Amino acid sequence: MSLAAIDGLIPAWPAPPGVRAICTTRAGGVSLGPYASLNLGDHVGDVPAAVAENRARLQRALQGARPVFLNQVHGTGLIELQPSSAHGAAADACATTHPLTACTVMVADCLPVLYCNEAGTRVAAAHAG
Repeated sequence: MSLAAIDGLIPAWPAPPGVRAICTTRAGGVSLGPYASLNLGDHVGDVPAAVAENRARLQRALQGARPVFLNQVHGTGLIELQPSSAHGAAADACATTHPLTACTVMVADCLPVLYCNEAGTRVAAAHAG
């Protein structure tokens, strides 16, 4: 994963080969004011074009993987992501078996919980909070 366009933390974890994770920071984006700089949330009042550019920067940093953004709700819903999944499905967690589909959750004062099977063929992310 290249972090040339954005700033993020890559966990040192015992995941199988091919399973990757990143926790972005707020650095490296174009949002201004209280949303500065890498705001990825389209639900907080930021300029939609800025959020779109920030998400595009994240996707470029993921080197071919497509992050799918949820309409996160505090609940128990999980959605199975496909390569063609649209953004905005109401759920609090997502899973996929498709290598270039990135499970994406947003956190502020909550934690992301990341899962994968031992083979690395199924991954999931949950918003815990």
